[in-house]
Amino acid sequence: MLTITRKLEFDAGHRIPDHRSQCRNLHGHRYVLEITLQGELVDTEGASDRGMVMDFADVKRLAMEHLVNVWDHAFIVYEQDVTVRSFLDTLPGHKTVVLDRIPTVENLAAKAFEILAHVYDAHYGINLRLAKVRLYETPNCWADITRD
Repeated sequence: MLTITRKLEFDAGHRIPDHRSQCRNLHGHRYVLEITLQGELVDTEGASDRGMVMDFADVKRLAMEHLVNVWDHAFIVYEQDVTVRSFLDTLPGHKTVVLDRIPTVENLAAKAFEILAHVYDAHYGINLRLAKVRLYETPNCWADITRD
């Protein structure tokens, strides 16, 4: 099996409600998302993706549609962070993403993996599956989630 990786970037805000330091405040990051797919080479004669695990343009298009465009320039908030949710509700047309977990980089990476696994797994390519998601919160801090 071969692996390929596509890197995408987006900006989003969040806060960690119970954090003992600055992260309890509203703030944002330039997130970097790396999507690693595993599969076999397409060998269909005449196929535009022949010799590829998956066309990188298709990897990007699907990630943009299902995750990046949803999270980009949004405020990602934990559903039980009612103070911030109430505040965001006062902003007409504000782009808010409500999650069932605190939006740490670890939880965001896990959520991204869940979303993207449904998109890529067995729907494209030959034996294609999402193998890994790496999400950078800063250039020096990131979380990895890999398929068991």
